[in-house]
Amino acid sequence: MFDVRKSSPAVAALRPSEYTAALIQALRAEPSRVSGVRALEIGCGSGVVLAVLGALGAASLCGIDIEDEAIVTGQALLQDLGHKAEIHQGDMWQPVAGRRFDLVVANLPHFPMDHFEVAGRLSTWSSGGIDGRELLDPFLEGLSDHLAINGRALITHNAFVDVGRSRQILHRYGLSLHIAKTLLVHIANEKINLMTPSILRAEEGCSIHRYGPHVFADMHIVEIAAAGTRS
Repeated sequence: MFDVRKSSPAVAALRPSEYTAALIQALRAEPSRVSGVRALEIGCGSGVVLAVLGALGAASLCGIDIEDEAIVTGQALLQDLGHKAEIHQGDMWQPVAGRRFDLVVANLPHFPMDHFEVAGRLSTWSSGGIDGRELLDPFLEGLSDHLAINGRALITHNAFVDVGRSRQILHRYGLSLHIAKTLLVHIANEKINLMTPSILRAEEGCSIHRYGPHVFADMHIVEIAAAGTRS
C-alpha cells in the first residue's frame, strides 16, 4: 500500500495544497459533469486530483507532469486506489499531441516570483516566473488544440495574475473564461516576501489582504470552454 511517510522529501513536497483542495471541491460540486468524460490533468503532482476524477466516474484518466517523483507518486496512489490511468512525464502538451479531452484540469504554478524553493516545496510547485505566467500562458495557448467538442477546462487562477490577459489569450482561440468561484487563500510570509515587487504593490489592498502578520489573497476557480457554449 502507498505510504507517503516512507517516501523521499521530494515526494513529501508534492503534498496537496489548498489550491488543490479548492479544485477538488469544484469538481465534487458537479459530479454529473465528470462522469463518463475523458479527463486530462496537466501538472498532476501527487495524483490526488486524478484519483478524485476517477472516483467521480471519469471514463479515462490521463496525467502529465515534468517531475520524476510526481510520476512515481501519482502512479502509486492511483494503483493503490484501483484506478487505471496513463501518466506521462513531459513538458505541458507534448505527451498528448494530437489528442483531445472532454475535461482538462490544472493547478499550475503561477505565483509571480523568481525560481526559489519555498517551505520545502519544489520551485516547480511554486514559481510562475516574474509575472506568474511562465506556465499559464503556454497552457492557455495550447488548450484549444486539446479540448473535444463541448469540452471544458477547470483551473486555478490567482486573482493577482491578470485574469484579463488570460481572457484575451483565450479569445484568440475561440474560448471564453468564466470565474466559477473565488476563495481566499493564505500566502506564507516567506513566499509573499519573494513576490515580484511591482505586482505586490499593485495588488495589495485589492486582491492581496494583510491582517497583521497574516497575508491572504483571492484565488479563482475558472471554467474555460468554447465561446457561447458554457452551460
